[in-house]
Amino acid sequence: MLEDPDALAARLADSEDFIRRNRTVLLAVLAAVVLAVGGFFGYNYWKGQQNTQAQAAMFRAVDNWEADSLKPALQGDGKLPGLNRVASEYGSTKAGNLANFYAGVALLKQGKFQDAYNALDKFSSDDYLVQSRAYSLMGDAQLELNKPKEAADLYGKAADHKANEYFTPGYLLKQGVALEAAKDNGAAIKAYDRILDDYATSQEAAEARQAKARLQQ
Repeated sequence: MLEDPDALAARLADSEDFIRRNRTVLLAVLAAVVLAVGGFFGYNYWKGQQNTQAQAAMFRAVDNWEADSLKPALQGDGKLPGLNRVASEYGSTKAGNLANFYAGVALLKQGKFQDAYNALDKFSSDDYLVQSRAYSLMGDAQLELNKPKEAADLYGKAADHKANEYFTPGYLLKQGVALEAAKDNGAAIKAYDRILDDYATSQEAAEARQAKARLQQ
């Protein structure tokens, strides 16, 4: 059960010899590991600091956004930066990512539809309700840009992203309207049918039924 002392001594001697012969390589590998680990924790610390700074920077901008003061919300009030700058400088942080969503909504209200689409396209969220909303808003922007087919695709994406009885019927209804605008009545009817089949008790069902009947006349 015990290790042979002579065998153990020979093994240690071989190990020491291996270390002496490969000292440079081993030190380089060790240095690389230390740098990688240190870099990982350093980057996470830096990113956390950046996110804190972004949250502080966009605090006033969000207040202006909620008050519908869109210009200072987007461009800043002269003291603190607006959503555009926060999104640009802190885009890799959670706060910077959220700034893209706020900015997209504000730009959409201002009628700057391409800018709104671009801002919302940079946004992503694990919250399925917010992400679906972003897809729908991007669809609104595309529809205003006279791109009904692209808008319909985005409304469909919103409807299919974690489908639920509360918001999906509304996205499907918007998809149907966009498909009608794109002169694709067959696909529009399918969107309305999905509301009638899967969300028959929703508020949108009555409108979907009327739209389908109108297209089938």
